[in-house]
Amino acid sequence: MFVLRNGYSELIFKDASARIRRTAQDFQYQLVVQRVYEEGEAELLAEEEGEDAEADADILAGERDEKTFLLDEALHFRVENREGTEKVLAWRDLSGDAGDVYEFVCDGAISPSQVQQFERVARQCQYERKYRKPHTTATEADFEQFEFDEQPIPQASPLHSPTLARSVESSDSMMLGKPSANTAAKREKAVAPTTPTKKGKERDMKPPTVAAHPEAREILAAEVAELHFFDFPSGAFVMQDASVTATVTEIGNWQYWLQVKSADRDWLGIPIVADINPVFNFEFLSFIFNQFSEDGSAYSWLLRFKDQAALERFQEGLLQALWEQLNEMKWSKIKDKERDYVADAFNDLTMEEDEHHEEEEEEEEEHYEEEEEDDRAPSEHYDSDEEEDDVEYKPKDSDVNKQLAVGYKHDRSFVVRGSKIGVFKHTPNNHLEFSTNISKVETPKGELFSPKKVMLHNEDRNLILQKDSDPNKLYRMDLEYGKVVDEWQIHEDIPVVTFAPENKFAQMTHEPTFLGISKNALYRVDPRLSGSKLVDAQLKQYASKNDFSAISTTEKGYIAVASNKGDVRLFDRLGINAKTHIPALGEPILGLDVSADGRWVLATCRTYLLLIDALQKSGKNEGKLGFEKSFAADAKPQPRRLALTPEHVAQFAYETSKGVNFTPAKFNTGEGASETSIITATGPYIIEWSLKKVLAGRKAPYLIKRYTDDVKADDFKFGTDKNVIVALPHEVNMVNHARLKKPTRESIAGDFGLAGRRTSGRVGTPTGKRFKLGKDAIVEEAF
Repeated sequence: MFVLRNGYSELIFKDASARIRRTAQDFQYQLVVQRVYEEGEAELLAEEEGEDAEADADILAGERDEKTFLLDEALHFRVENREGTEKVLAWRDLSGDAGDVYEFVCDGAISPSQVQQFERVARQCQYERKYRKPHTTATEADFEQFEFDEQPIPQASPLHSPTLARSVESSDSMMLGKPSANTAAKREKAVAPTTPTKKGKERDMKPPTVAAHPEAREILAAEVAELHFFDFPSGAFVMQDASVTATVTEIGNWQYWLQVKSADRDWLGIPIVADINPVFNFEFLSFIFNQFSEDGSAYSWLLRFKDQAALERFQEGLLQALWEQLNEMKWSKIKDKERDYVADAFNDLTMEEDEHHEEEEEEEEEHYEEEEEDDRAPSEHYDSDEEEDDVEYKPKDSDVNKQLAVGYKHDRSFVVRGSKIGVFKHTPNNHLEFSTNISKVETPKGELFSPKKVMLHNEDRNLILQKDSDPNKLYRMDLEYGKVVDEWQIHEDIPVVTFAPENKFAQMTHEPTFLGISKNALYRVDPRLSGSKLVDAQLKQYASKNDFSAISTTEKGYIAVASNKGDVRLFDRLGINAKTHIPALGEPILGLDVSADGRWVLATCRTYLLLIDALQKSGKNEGKLGFEKSFAADAKPQPRRLALTPEHVAQFAYETSKGVNFTPAKFNTGEGASETSIITATGPYIIEWSLKKVLAGRKAPYLIKRYTDDVKADDFKFGTDKNVIVALPHEVNMVNHARLKKPTRESIAGDFGLAGRRTSGRVGTPTGKRFKLGKDAIVEEAF
């Protein structure tokens, strides 16, 4: 197997087998090319690598010995017949430049009917991926859209005659037999292939039908621009119209509309809501946004304006519409300073690429590839018998995992599942081991309940619990006994919306007090008080309805409080007014975290994260945090809106039929450690932002990993940014940073490998990544 790039041929595998593999995701398949070793070569390589290096080499060996490609029509997978009997499998290199092609030359012993059958199965897989239904429902005409006419690939003389091994790794009707070996050949310089053309239908991800436009009451902006549409197969924005008019209008009742049309065509009309995921890029004079259709499909558009003035006028109108829709308040009522803050948050702060960017990224990836892979099967359910192996994939009860609390003092994580709490031990080699199950969470009176929120406390010996039906009370569970031992009445008239530790690392100490918020109050809770536990002298209550929703603290005990209105208040202590009030963008804030030193405030909204720099860089309070001193009248905190790119939002929605809905984002944390990463999740994806890349203004500065189920909760292991603990509905595991990938077509679709669980394997064990496929392993098999 080799790849043609820029007119040159690069050998990938001298000997290899090709097969089609089912993934754990419905209707998703992979084309897999695996290296084949000569007799004795695998054993020799294993000896050279050494047994001690085995675990660390798993990831690298897997990438070295196997190439996987998501079977999507964008590959333009086809079979070419060359002079004589030579047959070649060919497909696009989607991660390379236009025209780059992979080529797999089949052995002459493979019959034409076998190659033809392999090609047919590939078309069936592409049909299933595209239409999300079995290929048995398709007609021959339906399969024709996956036939591609390409310019012939230049022929070069092979050193060996390759052989094709073909099978679908699953017991289903699409499986084939008679796998054989393949030998790919090293090539001389070839003529660069021309851009291929496609035969048959285009992918059904064209712009959707235009909805009827409501009557406009007021025009907020109208500008001329170019219109581009994100093309899924090519992964690029393609111009649709050189001159359109983009109009933002008010249509009544705090509702707004974006319409794009040209002189001869009406292109689109959508309501202006948070889900359009707006991004403004002044470097390229562009505005990128999403469109969602009624069936959940997502599309991505780009408007390119003629100059900065036109983009600024359009931005003013669109942000006014979005802000008024979210806040139900007129844009004209807020100060100019706050308008600038909103505009800054929605701007794409991409800076010029650092010349060392690619080099640094490569070094970083190399470093992470050496990390040890976790091949252990996670504990999926909570049973009391630690001796018995966990063999059932899903537990028998109807509950799902909902919350996660990660220990700071002791290497334990606690996962809430209905009225049970699972306890998991962090092992020295960064695995999770099921430790025990707290089978009944009950009040001291014996009433069973499912905790709404949990927080570790008192050197991780206690767990503070909240019962959903009684917001004025909290409960203390003694983790040594595994039972609730105290019921605390916080206040008769002031409920608890949520609570947080006294300071960032208070759970590692014997500190008895902690903080709480209601919809319009901030207070301290002291369990040592008799009667109500709220400390009246340290209560800050607001007359207005602030609708507080989240709270977080720094190492020094500075306090950040966010609201469902979208604003954030920064305090240096309780009982006084906030030192800094950060304006709302509009979306409710669902979660809040603060860096240990107080420099960074991280707010989670449904469709984006907001990273706020609380350090003052000028004026009389230069060098002070917004927690300590108010920002000057002419200064403001600098916001960075962290969102998935509209292109990735569209691809996520295409795969899952869901919009973005982030879990509360967290910094990595540890005593004396600097925050370097941010972790969150949406649907089946965990997403990790690199703080360094965010601050450098990199485009899409995040990595992802897809699971088969939605992620319910996630957080970093204490003291590291290399391991993330993930709670799925029926599984809990610890994932290494090396498992996260750049967002590409393949990683977004999910590289699940074989359906079911992974097991660790050594040389000679086919389920292990270090398994070396030998020529004698390519034998005839009956499926």
